[in-house]
Amino acid sequence: MSGAIQWRGLTWPAGGVTRADVELTTLGWNPEFEKAFAALAREGRFPARVAAEHKHAYVLFSEEGELVGEVVGRLLKRGPRSELPAVGDWVVAGWRRGDRARVDIHAVLPRRTRFSRRAAGEREEEQVVAANIDFVFLVSGLDADFSPRRMERYLALVEASGARPVIVLNKTDLCRDRQEREARVRALAGEAVPVCWVSALRGEGIEALAPYLRPGSTVALLGSSGVGKSTLANRLLGEERQATAATRTEDGKGRHTTTRRELLLLPNGGLLIDTPGMRELQLWRSAREGLLAVFPEIVELARSCRFRDCRHEAEPGCAVRAAVQAGALAADRFRAFCKLREELESLEAVGGRRRRRHAPKLPGRRIMRG
Repeated sequence: MSGAIQWRGLTWPAGGVTRADVELTTLGWNPEFEKAFAALAREGRFPARVAAEHKHAYVLFSEEGELVGEVVGRLLKRGPRSELPAVGDWVVAGWRRGDRARVDIHAVLPRRTRFSRRAAGEREEEQVVAANIDFVFLVSGLDADFSPRRMERYLALVEASGARPVIVLNKTDLCRDRQEREARVRALAGEAVPVCWVSALRGEGIEALAPYLRPGSTVALLGSSGVGKSTLANRLLGEERQATAATRTEDGKGRHTTTRRELLLLPNGGLLIDTPGMRELQLWRSAREGLLAVFPEIVELARSCRFRDCRHEAEPGCAVRAAVQAGALAADRFRAFCKLREELESLEAVGGRRRRRHAPKLPGRRIMRG
């Protein structure tokens, strides 16, 4: 690393970006962002990518080097929290008059993709976890904390984000029943979602991740605490940059070692967003599309229900419940779908009927027959 960035009592480890060694394409810049920036360009302004955030202060990567910026003007005062910069965003930055130590952030360029969840707390609010990501590595440990139900929740959000999911099963050195685990993962992910088996600690299977880490490509690491995200990040970085901690042996649960989302430059030119563990990942309204993608067999079965608005509870002629009773649909998978559907419907009820009217229908909410 190249030291640290300090500003107003805050300290970030520098990511090694200097004016001499970085090009925008290395950071993921493309013609789509170029066109969006051209409409907002002014003298003295330049594009930069958000690498880390702390309240309204941001570490930025740019051709000007590694900078610290603050949101100013209408961007700070208008709109919801989700419109503020998030890690991975491209922003319009400009030097503050008379101050070459920091920059102002004037605008956020339109996002290609965004991974969102409901923010913590009672207020209904979207939190953008990461933006402009190409792939999401859904990291799951193969130890005592292995959870297919949690994986379904993550998949629903990733499918809705616009990024492509890749399931990374870590800690293969601790797995004694690979065939059974593989069958459970394939049952929920299907054949379309790539599955990679790795041991980040031993460096085994890491080569399977290379196709997704091309120069200029952005990958986000997501998973609960203790699955080995920081160990995997260090393996990909080629150095011990991210703090790690051992999991509890009795239940496989880990402790938070990554405390903030951060964009990291990989030696091969790829970009990696490391995130803190999120054991409680609440859905956001955009996950409706993702839920349909994660449970395609239930969507298909629902087309054969006698009633178009069948909720698969006690209605006669329900094809979904019939499949469960016949053993053609796993009961735990059906329960998982119902739980996620109810969570989304509860969120929509709070959000109001206007937003609900324009959302795609879930099975059990007037699904059309095929």
